[in-house]
Amino acid sequence: MLTVRRSSERGRADHGWLKSLHTFSFADYYDPAQMEFGVLRVINEDRVAPGRGFGTHSHRDMEILTYVLEGTLAHRDSIGTGSQIVAGDVQRMSAGTGVAHSEMNASTTAPVHFLQIWIRPAANGIAPGYEQTHFPAAERRGTLRLVASPDGALGSVTVHQDAKLYAGLFDGAERASLAIGASRQAYVQLARGSLRVNGLVLGAGDGVEVRDEPALEFTNGSAAEVLVFDLPRETAGNRRPA
Repeated sequence: MLTVRRSSERGRADHGWLKSLHTFSFADYYDPAQMEFGVLRVINEDRVAPGRGFGTHSHRDMEILTYVLEGTLAHRDSIGTGSQIVAGDVQRMSAGTGVAHSEMNASTTAPVHFLQIWIRPAANGIAPGYEQTHFPAAERRGTLRLVASPDGALGSVTVHQDAKLYAGLFDGAERASLAIGASRQAYVQLARGSLRVNGLVLGAGDGVEVRDEPALEFTNGSAAEVLVFDLPRETAGNRRPA
């Protein structure tokens, strides 16, 4: 079963320097029907003005992934990391017992456009950590490239949860498929362009909850950039208490 969440249905925030679209409830946007999808808690699509950004603030007990679409983010944190994140990079920050960080637009002339993703960890209280890896466009072209996984397989960043994240670029006749295990579910987020998923037409910003589907087929892309989350099926044991 495919359940579509159209881009226009997302929560919206406009702070002038920050324009943000929220797939799930976040900050001032609250919808009890859109709290999370299994262990996937946040997908925010953010556009930050030149020279602006998120000043130092704290998190704990969350796996935070950043996927830059355009521009450059400057990252600093309380565990001693300082880096710049560009298109094609995937950043993983494990907040664990607590970490403070800032994410600023590194440019004074160009905006930065990125996705911020939160995944609930399998266990709380782990040591904070940081990882960043670049995945060239050639590795994502016409395929689904594993970019995050529980064991760091194929050079992906490591997340402390039984979850995998794939990224793909599709245009024209390019196509790919992904098998979904019987005990799994998936979430598809189309970052830009247009794409068919199991024949369903998606536009930029659309998301899809995937349950009870043996596989996903990605076809008919037009300048498409897509993220696919392979997640454990929701059970009483991994569902967050109300």
